[in-house]
Amino acid sequence: MPKVTLGKSDISVYPIGLGTNAVGGHNIYPNMLDEEQGKNVVRTALEQGINLLDTAFIYGPERSEELTGEVMKEYKREDIVLATKGAHKFVGDEVVIDNSPAFLKQSVEDSLRRLQTDYIDLYYIHFPDKDTPKDEAVGALKELKDEGKIRSIGVSNFTLEQLKEANKDGYVDVLQAEYNLLKREAETSFFPYTEKEKITFIPYFPLESGLLAGKYDKHQTFTDLRAENPNFQGEKFHENLAKVAKLKPIAEKYNQEIAHIVLAWYFTRPSVDVLIPGAKRPEQVVSNKRAAAITLAEEDVQLISDIFA
Repeated sequence: MPKVTLGKSDISVYPIGLGTNAVGGHNIYPNMLDEEQGKNVVRTALEQGINLLDTAFIYGPERSEELTGEVMKEYKREDIVLATKGAHKFVGDEVVIDNSPAFLKQSVEDSLRRLQTDYIDLYYIHFPDKDTPKDEAVGALKELKDEGKIRSIGVSNFTLEQLKEANKDGYVDVLQAEYNLLKREAETSFFPYTEKEKITFIPYFPLESGLLAGKYDKHQTFTDLRAENPNFQGEKFHENLAKVAKLKPIAEKYNQEIAHIVLAWYFTRPSVDVLIPGAKRPEQVVSNKRAAAITLAEEDVQLISDIFA
């Protein structure tokens, strides 16, 4: 599959990237992560031609950026498209969100140091705060772009109104927000705007923490973040499993896994040119990449849409 361009930038990426929250994200996966295996996940992605690495300050915190930076030193920097995010600030034991220009500029400097690089290809405001005008926050990133410290600008977890304010001057290249077959609100809220404004939409949780990959059965129990997700609870969980089971014949038709079919379906949506599924093991990276080579027939695209209407 050919590379695609991030928003209005001149940055080209392979359509399947790597989300690195399981690379040093010890606060997200407590007592579950091996750091050397995480580094091998990043190495595998780069060796497979996956050039977009998506990390963030809060993954770890800090550790995901540090490990990603260590691996990047083993490769040509110009072959890597590096994305990271900032907005979280520790005040004592409390985490607050800060989009002020001064804090964002300092966050970029801190990320550059942890990543051991002199520029970041895509920098996101990770979460919106309550007080900072979003065009001012993006304006600070535009100044860093003009200085060559970042190459493109993204926002994450913004509402449509916050996105419009952030993009008042047309500087936003990428929106990252939650979207998957079980959570399709973005189709009516974001897609018309992102398509019109040439903003790349990158979904996170595209496989809904494995639920859309056909990995679970009704006897599965969860003690991590999934335990708080309504899609993993009670009758709703059983209903979702039944929907996912209906994808099995489609996957068999293409000689692929259910997860590959789900990821391929997203590429049929407006503005969705890039996916960043995470991986805890190198073989998952190789598997995820297969989705970029699948072209679904129109009747299968519609069938999948109907199953998860």
